[in-house]
Amino acid sequence: MSPEFCPQCGAEVPAGAPVCPECGSSEETGWSEEATADRLDLPGREFDYDDYIEREFGGSSLRPRGIRWAWWIVAVGLVGLFLMWILG
Repeated sequence: MSPEFCPQCGAEVPAGAPVCPECGSSEETGWSEEATADRLDLPGREFDYDDYIEREFGGSSLRPRGIRWAWWIVAVGLVGLFLMWILG
């Protein structure tokens, strides 16, 4: 099965063409699924996503700690301002 565009030269390949009309590449010379995937620079099947997260982020929670008390202070302040506005 031919790709839409040649992975070697980038030329448009007609559907069902046995070779690229521009450079002559074929499935044997470079547009097999493996050759196309290799050119994308994606991680291989042996890539361990969990290990990557552990190395990059240290396994700690991404949620910031200690922010809860700040929301309580904001809430109490807003209630106080509202009461001052109502009573004042």
